[in-house]
Formats: sequence, structure tokens, C-alpha cells
Amino acid sequence: MTPEIVDDERAGRLTSVVDGSRAELVYRRDGDRLVLVHTEVPDDLEGRGIGGALVTAGIDKAEALGLTVVPECPFARGWLARHPAAAHRVAIEMPDEG
Repeated sequence: MTPEIVDDERAGRLTSVVDGSRAELVYRRDGDRLVLVHTEVPDDLEGRGIGGALVTAGIDKAEALGLTVVPECPFARGWLARHPAAAHRVAIEMPDEG
């Protein structure tokens, strides 16, 4: 089952509420970039693919708007590395880690 994802553009958050717990991916728009800032998935929702669904929703958003994704969030970077088919749908700009 794919969780429902809600895009709160005003707050810069993609959210999903599952079994009463809220998971979110915080993002910001920076010109022609969609910066994935932080993914938060409560312990009781871990291992259910919700973090990946949130990152996928971010990719979907970037693809629809023609934006480059900048995964500042370590979870998002790791997820994109493990899911190259999703990562190849948009331009990815890896942030400097220094």
C-alpha cells in the first residue's frame, strides 16, 4: 500500500499520516532547485517504505516543475543512491559535504 502524501507548499513539507503517526520530508525551493532538507519518519513507521515514498514524492514534484533535486538530507541521498531509476528521472545535484 502506498501511503497518501500531502504537499504543504506554504510550509515546504511533504507529509504522510499513517496509523496516527506523521512522517515528513522538509524541502525548500531555491530558484530552479528543489532542496530536500530533512526526512523524519517516526520509529513506529520505520521499515514500511514511507521515507522512500516521501522522497519519491519530492522527485515527482521536481520532475513536474522541471527542477534539479539537491538532496541535503542524508536519508534522501542514500535512498536515491539505492534507487537509480527514480534518481534518473530528474537532474540531481549533490551538495558539498565539506
